[in-house]
Amino acid sequence: MTNNVKQLVNEGQSIWQDDISRELIENGALKAAIDETGIRGVTSNPAIFQKALAGSDTYDAEIKALLAEGKDAAEVFQTVAVKDIQDTCDLFRPLYDATNGADGFVSLEVLPSLARDTEGTIANAHTLWTAVDRPNLMIKVPGTAEGVPAIKQLLTEGINVNITLLFSLANYEAVATTYIDALQARADAGEAIDHVASVASFFVSRVDTAADKQLDEIGSEAAAALKGKAAIANAVLAYERFEELFGTEQWQALAAKGARVQRPLWASTGVKNPAYPDTLYVDTLIGPETVNTAPPSTIVAFLDHGTVARTVDADYAGAHQVFADLAAIGIDIDAITAKLEEDGIASFMTSYDDLLASVESKKA
Repeated sequence: MTNNVKQLVNEGQSIWQDDISRELIENGALKAAIDETGIRGVTSNPAIFQKALAGSDTYDAEIKALLAEGKDAAEVFQTVAVKDIQDTCDLFRPLYDATNGADGFVSLEVLPSLARDTEGTIANAHTLWTAVDRPNLMIKVPGTAEGVPAIKQLLTEGINVNITLLFSLANYEAVATTYIDALQARADAGEAIDHVASVASFFVSRVDTAADKQLDEIGSEAAAALKGKAAIANAVLAYERFEELFGTEQWQALAAKGARVQRPLWASTGVKNPAYPDTLYVDTLIGPETVNTAPPSTIVAFLDHGTVARTVDADYAGAHQVFADLAAIGIDIDAITAKLEEDGIASFMTSYDDLLASVESKKA
């Protein structure tokens, strides 16, 4: 039987799983997802870890012991998260080695409270990179205005970075340019650039949730016809910019020295509107040099009834038209994406606070 997830590799796309827990690691489910399903990486965030800690007693004994040693909740979380990430990196290490460092990455996020703190982000990233100590780790850093200088510094040092919370084309372009600039700085300094890896995590479904709400409020026939189109058009236009930015002479010179493109990673690809097909944000965004990180339910759905075909660059003109049509009826995509960034930061901060509360609740 054809495996849709493994078939995606032929189209240049890797599926990563947007989920992690000690339970998945210990019961063999994660290894099965790698070997049988064909996932090629894992992403985590504070919400995912909060769910893992609150929804299971797997961590209880370790957490109680660490609290008894006098560690605070934040130190306890970092300790258990680092172990989960190390173990997951080790499961993906054969794939990382087999692809010569092109795939098999595991992402761990800096503290969400640092989204507006450049120096704090750099320091926390150094702490996590040193603690995990695996070549296939990616440090997740928000692509905020304050995050961009931190991203450049980390990449210039040779630390792999997953740039998260990207919603707008302008922010995407800023972080893609930052990656190129960082590799250029390394190359100019005589440093190797063939094993520095980065992905730009461009969020999808949340854009539709926000745009569709405004379209419903407008209530016209033209507005109804645009529902479910903003997010895909936004991602498609980001891919168009990706092709332009990584098609320059400067990039070709870096590629000749072994540089790999910064892959666009489609994040938030679980469907939030039950009226839409559950594989909508996978089927429509397939193409070379891309990653789609999806929750397990979306991966299962794509295995069962997804469509494997190159789609992401099939209709750039159509995506531009969607943006023109949205603007014509008063939808301000820039305002939507700016608010989504703020909401995303706030949501992860809340999840982190809930996570610390979950740790505290396990005190003996």
